[in-house]
Amino acid sequence: MCRFFTLETAIDTVAQEQDWNRRQMAEPVTEPRFRVWTYAAPAIVLGCSQRALREDVAQRLPPGLDLQVRPSGGGAVLTGPWMVSASVVLPLGHPWVQGRLSGSYRGLGQLHVEVLAQWGVAASAVPEPEVALANERLGPVVDWACYGSLAPWEVVDAQGRKLVGLAQRRQRTGVLLVAGTLACRPDWALLCDALGRPDDVPAMLRRTVSCADLRPGPWDAQRLAASLREALAQALEQPA
Repeated sequence: MCRFFTLETAIDTVAQEQDWNRRQMAEPVTEPRFRVWTYAAPAIVLGCSQRALREDVAQRLPPGLDLQVRPSGGGAVLTGPWMVSASVVLPLGHPWVQGRLSGSYRGLGQLHVEVLAQWGVAASAVPEPEVALANERLGPVVDWACYGSLAPWEVVDAQGRKLVGLAQRRQRTGVLLVAGTLACRPDWALLCDALGRPDDVPAMLRRTVSCADLRPGPWDAQRLAASLREALAQALEQPA
């Protein structure tokens, strides 16, 4: 289970997160910057290519559930108290984002593997040549959902189930990398119903795993966020 947050704990909203991401990319990025996010309430975030779905999804949402469209690509994400996210903004010349587009995920994926290991969660980042086979092993992909398929250097458990999802946006101003870690199991039915795909719930359950599934016990997403923040500060040589 996840430990829910006290009133004195700083909690972010997806609106704050997406606003921060957009502002960072609005002007040339001259040095690495990052933020780590946690959430008090569920919300749905569509990928930039899913913008046309926003009106239909909004009509299916329960009252009070926020809906955002992020500037990065990928499929729909259900954020909430079960997730710890990170936004990393890098100059175009940064070593993490040199070479192939898919290779830009490697540094962030490996960093998550190392952080999770500190918490007793065994995981690995999937190299690009292994992605196709890894997807096949878990059955049909759910192509509209971020956690419904695997991309290079995303983080999985020993069974190949997705634990950390990655996305990015490249502009002339810089590169935005985003990551989301499942500290606890999300309410996949909520996401699938909102997208009009209720029959995809079993596939989402089969293709994903959370930290709490792999290391039972109370999980405090804020403490996981602190570990991730410290690791990013060290890797990017920035203040935590």
